[in-house]
Amino acid sequence: QVQLVESGGGSVQAGDSLTLSCTVSERTFTWAGMGWFRQAPGKEREFVASITRAGGTPLYAESVQGRFTISRDIAANSIYLQMDNLKSEDTAVYYCAASKVYSISYSPARYESWGQGTLVTVSS
Repeated sequence: QVQLVESGGGSVQAGDSLTLSCTVSERTFTWAGMGWFRQAPGKEREFVASITRAGGTPLYAESVQGRFTISRDIAANSIYLQMDNLKSEDTAVYYCAASKVYSISYSPARYESWGQGTLVTVSS
């Protein structure tokens, strides 16, 4: 496991934008895939987006397709989640995750390293 440090959460209004960042603390860690998940109060953790280190086509949950964009910066050892046109139902704690084995996946079980989470609150 490796430490993942997230930032960028906050409170916004519906329709606003927000960008989350996730940095891998260990620079020698070579990840194959990274992703964003979220967990709303009283609900299970759900997949949001995933991206490969190689830069292939990202994967998105249907609920965020067209509004969220995941990207990566290999040199910075970081991934980002640009969230546009936010809705109240996007309110959740957002977690980034990393896998050394799987290049892209919906399943949280395939990620062995997780961040501490950052809260996003969207008011309507």
